[in-house]
Amino acid sequence: MSTLTKILILLLTVSSFILCGIVVTYVGTADNYRQKYDDLRADRDSLSKKVKSLNKQVNEKIDQAKQLEDKLNSEMTAMRVEIGEVQGQLKDAEREKAGLLQKVNSWASIVEDFSETNDKQGQLLKNTLEELNEVQAEQIKQRTQLDETTVALVEKMAIIETLEAEKRRLLEERTDLQSRLDEYLRPFGKAAVAAVPVTPDRAAARPAPMPIPAVKDIGLEGLVTAVDMKNSMAGISLGKVDGVKEGMKFHVTRGDEFLCDIVIIDVDAEEAVGVLDLVQQQPRIGDNVSTGL
Repeated sequence: MSTLTKILILLLTVSSFILCGIVVTYVGTADNYRQKYDDLRADRDSLSKKVKSLNKQVNEKIDQAKQLEDKLNSEMTAMRVEIGEVQGQLKDAEREKAGLLQKVNSWASIVEDFSETNDKQGQLLKNTLEELNEVQAEQIKQRTQLDETTVALVEKMAIIETLEAEKRRLLEERTDLQSRLDEYLRPFGKAAVAAVPVTPDRAAARPAPMPIPAVKDIGLEGLVTAVDMKNSMAGISLGKVDGVKEGMKFHVTRGDEFLCDIVIIDVDAEEAVGVLDLVQQQPRIGDNVSTGL
């Protein structure tokens, strides 16, 4: 046998061993690859199902998000409309507020003027009341003095009447004694001489006649307090305490303009009522009245 043949046989034998080893290795590992393939395929199918499920869920979420977005857009549109309406109402309210503030400022100015006028009127009324109280106090004082003087005068008049009565009694007694003395002396042809008093008789005390005072204008001034044109009558703010008497005539004026006359027919303590005379214009409450023009 040749060397080449031996080499070929050796190579064939080695190749057979190698091939056998490869076959054995392949056979031993074939099942493992199959199992891995099946496992990988199962995992792929499971992952595919999960992907489909996730895609479905994502699509559902996308649809929900779209619906929510549409809803939010609708609500935002409605809110924009509502905001526009509210802004319009706010502008109207601001305009109304500005008008009300202007009215409030105007009324505040009016109230301030009215308060100032009221304070002035209150002070004037207070001063008038103080003057009236002083006048009333003076009148009470004068009335008290008059009452005291009247009481003293009545007492003195009573004393004078008592003295006059005593004087009359004494005169009657003297006359009686004179008559009795004459009767006693007549048979003797004599008569009693009338006694001459050491102190001459004086007339009974009488109040001296009051001198007639000179006439003068008392210059009363007041205001018209009431007007009744239906009965042509009016009231004034003067009365007995001011010296007003029935029949007095007051001239009614407004500024420098003559309106009419008021002839007094009824007088109270602090006011009087009269009829209208020489009416040029209708008088009003607050017009001036005076006894002189």
